[in-house]
Amino acid sequence: MNVVFLTGDHPRHAQLAQSVAASGHLAGLVIETREAFVPSAPERLAPETRALFDLHFARRHASESRHFGASLPDVPRLDVSIDTLNAPATADFINSLRPDLILSYGVHKLTPETLGRIACARKWNIHGGLSPWYRGVTTHFWPSYMLEPQMTGMTVHQLTQDIDGGDVIHQTQATLVRGDGLHDLACRAVQSLCDDLPELLDLAGRGADSPARRQGTTGRIWRSVDWQPAHLHLIYETHGDRIVDAYLDGRFAVRDPVLVRQF
Repeated sequence: MNVVFLTGDHPRHAQLAQSVAASGHLAGLVIETREAFVPSAPERLAPETRALFDLHFARRHASESRHFGASLPDVPRLDVSIDTLNAPATADFINSLRPDLILSYGVHKLTPETLGRIACARKWNIHGGLSPWYRGVTTHFWPSYMLEPQMTGMTVHQLTQDIDGGDVIHQTQATLVRGDGLHDLACRAVQSLCDDLPELLDLAGRGADSPARRQGTTGRIWRSVDWQPAHLHLIYETHGDRIVDAYLDGRFAVRDPVLVRQF
């Protein structure tokens, strides 16, 4: 089975790319150049909020550097931007590799025209969140903000035009480790899927995977405009970035997700 993986250029993207390669099925990569990994704070923030913004993204950089050390696999590769992701050349490159499955994670939305040009029956997306409860963006942040860090995880689903709404193929949940901050928890979520991907792709290649499961509820779609730097005060000042510890100590209500699993 040939898999073409469309992903970004941040450390977690390379980690997942290596996991796809470990399956023995990776035929090529499409790499989208993403925004700066450590962004500059927006203008007109209060000084205390600006300090938390800088701390937040510095900790993300430190966590991903600590958890992930992979480089991108050495396979045929096309580099794109947000403006060229849906150009005809992208579909042409993918088709040249004769994929049986395309897998996307961390790229912007593929248009219906692009999806229609790709001659591949199976199209999957990896979502950095547990659908349907946490669809959309920043969905490794919101579970901790909502005081349910146990809802931090990953979803592999069929790629459709609905935002993270395709039928679910496989899900993983981050391990809760005492002492972890929000970004360590997010890294553990990514690694949980990295650990499963080789076996998941092997099942798919042999046609031994179970049918995808329709999402039973629309859940919630978290939008980019929902997140504000001011939300960081709850994470860092109210809880000292120890929300995992507070959950393990029984300070928050328990809601365990029912995951879709292939094995």
